[in-house]
Amino acid sequence: MTKLQIAAANQVPRTIECSMHPATPAATLTEADILAALRDCYDPNLTLNIVELGLVHSISVAPDPGAPGAGIPGVPPRHRVHIALIPARDAVADSDADADADAKDTSLAALVRNRLAGFETISRTDVSLLREPRWTPDRIRPEARARLTDRLTSTQPPHALVQIQTRPAKS
Repeated sequence: MTKLQIAAANQVPRTIECSMHPATPAATLTEADILAALRDCYDPNLTLNIVELGLVHSISVAPDPGAPGAGIPGVPPRHRVHIALIPARDAVADSDADADADAKDTSLAALVRNRLAGFETISRTDVSLLREPRWTPDRIRPEARARLTDRLTSTQPPHALVQIQTRPAKS
């Protein structure tokens, strides 16, 4: 038990007893923690998460000594996170398509930032969108590739009956 003295303005201090547990140090934020969180971020076109699609090129986690509360006992250490993404898109020459792709890239970066904003141990998230290396379907993880293939083939029956109707020729 610890004794604390408390007093409101213009009142006599009084002593209370309370049990205080020492703050347990927060676990270190790891790349695996970030990857697990990014599994909640889905590519709007391919309906797979960005980790399974292989869009995450690199993740770096660094302590942020300038974050609010840094150095205060009991406040968990905060980190800066930098994520490099490879956007999944085709090479296009059309400027309208480029503008659309840029809008999708911006929304993907915002999605990642918003997802990681839920971590109290992250003070700042920077997302960069790489132009090189280009994303290819080879980056999709095998288990996700199997699910995607199953999803695409399940919408088309293997021996679908196609009915062709002809109209009689006008005489």
